[in-house]
Amino acid sequence: MSSANNTISPTPEPPYYAVIFTSLRTVGDNGFARVAGRMEELAKDMPGYLGVESVRDARGVGITVSYWKNEESMRHWKQHAEHMAAQKTGKALWYADYTVRVAKVERAYRKKKDA
Repeated sequence: MSSANNTISPTPEPPYYAVIFTSLRTVGDNGFARVAGRMEELAKDMPGYLGVESVRDARGVGITVSYWKNEESMRHWKQHAEHMAAQKTGKALWYADYTVRVAKVERAYRKKKDA
């Protein structure tokens, strides 16, 4: 997943949830970019989806944080059939290592510089 417009995701006042996916990619694309784009499209249509932010460094280490209104919306996303298929392919082909962390956001601060 990538943040399509290179912005910080706007989120509501807490509480809400964050799924933090930290990964180390294997070598080569192997269809990853196409599927990642599709997952971003699908997630945006899920009830409770609030946004996503994603970065990856030159070594292949990436962090993607998706934001969700509640635990139920996260569960629905985790159990979405296409997302489950992508997870299976990720485990087999795209990721040498990964960690998923789920957090409840209780406080959030933002400073946006005026343009």
